[in-house]
Amino acid sequence: MKALLAGWFSFEQMGASAGDLLARDVVRDWLDGAGVAYDVALAPPFAGGVDWRSVDADDYTHVVFVCGPVGNGEPLVGLLERFRGRRLVGVDVTMLDDLERWNPFDVLLERDSSRTTRPDLAFLAPPRRVPVVGVVLIDAQPEYGDGDLHEPADAAIERVLAAREVVTIRVDTRLDTNDQTAAEVESLIARTDAVLTTRLHGLVLALKNGVPAVAIDTVAGGAKVSRQAAVLGWPVLRAETLDDAELAAALDRALTDDARAAARASAEGAARLLASVRDEFLSALT
Repeated sequence: MKALLAGWFSFEQMGASAGDLLARDVVRDWLDGAGVAYDVALAPPFAGGVDWRSVDADDYTHVVFVCGPVGNGEPLVGLLERFRGRRLVGVDVTMLDDLERWNPFDVLLERDSSRTTRPDLAFLAPPRRVPVVGVVLIDAQPEYGDGDLHEPADAAIERVLAAREVVTIRVDTRLDTNDQTAAEVESLIARTDAVLTTRLHGLVLALKNGVPAVAIDTVAGGAKVSRQAAVLGWPVLRAETLDDAELAAALDRALTDDARAAARASAEGAARLLASVRDEFLSALT
């Protein structure tokens, strides 16, 4: 017995969703637990499986189609026709036609059809979380001339992010170039697990909300980001010496519980240092 596990992830440009892949993985776990051999039919951009158009159909006793809408049309019927004579199993699918008119499956455990509705199979997929990383970048700073190193810093950030599985939230703190409010910007930053930033206020708003920041000073020799980091007691990276390994290690540290505790402590320290500024300000006015 050997099964071919297929779905909308088996066809190019057919809108395979996160839910499709989660349902696929649930069925894979079932097959693994039962000791059933199988291949997964995948099409670009998904890799690591087989192409259902080129495999030998005689290698399989079953074809399992998992998740998504199923109707009597291409490309699905081409798959079913190529594996005619194999036992066809539909799992977690939405049947677009009334079952009395069209049902190609020998076994149908549908998500919904003309006869029944079940919860989606993604409910059974083990929760898996990846870090949410805010990215707050400065643009060109012509006031620093040749000392403006934001471009190589930006490139290093993109390489480090591309090398790992994270959710990236791009945050623009410039309110003259977007339609967000300050509260909306701060709320986005506060909901991240860490922030990669070349902006002073990327550093400040992250630490203020207890979010560890990987701060990079993009001015040769250091400028306001370095000075702010120093008064906050927070580490800073320098663009002129930055390499990918250093940046990746800093991001790893920022994603720890210790770093989150340190961010909260830094914010508390900042509040203490600012306690006298109100009184000094009012005194200067009067």
